Amino acid sequence: MNKAVTLYDTTLRDGTQGTGISFSVTDKLRVARKLDAFGIDYIEGGWPGSNPRDEQFFAEAAKESWQHARLTAFGMTRRGNIRVEDDAQVRKLLDANTPCVCIVGKTWPLHVTEVFKVSLEENLAMIADTVRFLKSHGREVLYDAEHFFDSFREDPDYSLATIAAAKSAGADLIVLCETNGGAMPEFVHEVTARAVAHLGTGVGIHTHNDGGVGVANALAAVRAGAIQVQGTINGYGERVGNCNIITVAANLQLKYGITVAPDLTKLRELSLFVDELANVAPDIRAPYVGKAAFTHKGGLHVHAVQKLARTYEHVAPALVGNEQLIVISDMSGQSNILSRAESLGIPLDKGSPEAAAILSDVKALENDGYEFEAAGASFELLIRRHLGSWSPLFETLEYECTYRRDHTRQYESCVATAKVKIGDQIVFTAAEGDGPVNALDAALRKALAPFFPHIAAMRLSDYKVRIIDGHEGTAAKTRVLIDSTSGEDTWSTVGVSFNIIDASWRALADSIAYHLLSHKP
Repeated sequence: MNKAVTLYDTTLRDGTQGTGISFSVTDKLRVARKLDAFGIDYIEGGWPGSNPRDEQFFAEAAKESWQHARLTAFGMTRRGNIRVEDDAQVRKLLDANTPCVCIVGKTWPLHVTEVFKVSLEENLAMIADTVRFLKSHGREVLYDAEHFFDSFREDPDYSLATIAAAKSAGADLIVLCETNGGAMPEFVHEVTARAVAHLGTGVGIHTHNDGGVGVANALAAVRAGAIQVQGTINGYGERVGNCNIITVAANLQLKYGITVAPDLTKLRELSLFVDELANVAPDIRAPYVGKAAFTHKGGLHVHAVQKLARTYEHVAPALVGNEQLIVISDMSGQSNILSRAESLGIPLDKGSPEAAAILSDVKALENDGYEFEAAGASFELLIRRHLGSWSPLFETLEYECTYRRDHTRQYESCVATAKVKIGDQIVFTAAEGDGPVNALDAALRKALAPFFPHIAAMRLSDYKVRIIDGHEGTAAKTRVLIDSTSGEDTWSTVGVSFNIIDASWRALADSIAYHLLSHKP
């Protein structure tokens, strides 16, 4: 099999419908940039008009220069029995100013008559009118046929009529949605083939994972003629999730020979990056990209893979940015370290003492709970410290943070002190703040500002906390990820400690140190 298939990512819309998944506007922009750099063809940014966050995202995204992906706004067909020109939701799709729009419409007669409360004929008009209207305004239009497979079981003729209505109105691609996630691959293959034959063109496929076969269903549809796969990073989504676009990308490119990304070695990095921003613990058993995907724990397996890796590895781990791990000897390579150093413009030779020292340090830190995939600034400081190309302009000596609340007088205050060494001088300051992190930030800035006035240009833009080894309860380690910005650039740092305040202090100190390194006056 060798044909063109595009990838359509809906992590920022469908993925956020998953339990516990939420992104700030800053997060969404960072994820979108990462998807674009990886080579995703379409990025669905959200549903304009459904919430202020999505509207702000599209406003900010319009200022970006997208190198590969087509940014897409998602919405639905016009409401029943009104003109498409008068539907405010459809107008919002145009206001998003994206080159592509994806609209969802009803396929299942059950939904049309019982949920929408319109006639079957009016539903066909709603689909066609909306597609035609958006096309007339110069948009590429994708049509998502919701519940297509459930509908096809009960009424194949009407199901095919709905997608024919979208096609005849000018839709650029019809996407078949396996919305309930309960169909099996052989049925998805059969129905997709029927739809392709009826339309005379390829279709897209959008699957959910309720039956545990979301990826299998997407691949079955591709074999039957689908030319686009819609999914989410790491399978985020409503209920048990969507088709995992990470797994689909690897299978399409490595198993079917269909090129969907220019550099698949960035796959694991992408997966971990989005997990970190979503504040989700990575699935160590995730196909291709999980830490355990190429881990061997001893016995016959280890003996075999040390002689011939493919005896127990279906692909070379390096192809997806992963690595082989022999648990009993803690063996691992330097490829990830070298790759990250290269991306920072730092030359590092494989096998050099510096590379070995950095790898050893990273492994020890990750064993302590650090993760650097979404904390590039902390990682760069670590590398530069080992290479001797950077030394901190200040040294943090000690800090103290107190919080007081009087429930009777409804009074609260938070005060932090910071003692730092700058050159030969010891500086001690105190500051108040709205909470401990804000107070620590204020105290540290107050100490440094007389020496480094340009520190005023930076601010913290996001703050995330992850509990590591939650079974330890309140004794568990805490990982803090801090995003900072200078107004033009953004960077992320990480800190880990049994104490959430200390973890925050470490991430904060790294953030300021990176600003002083990278944003000289």
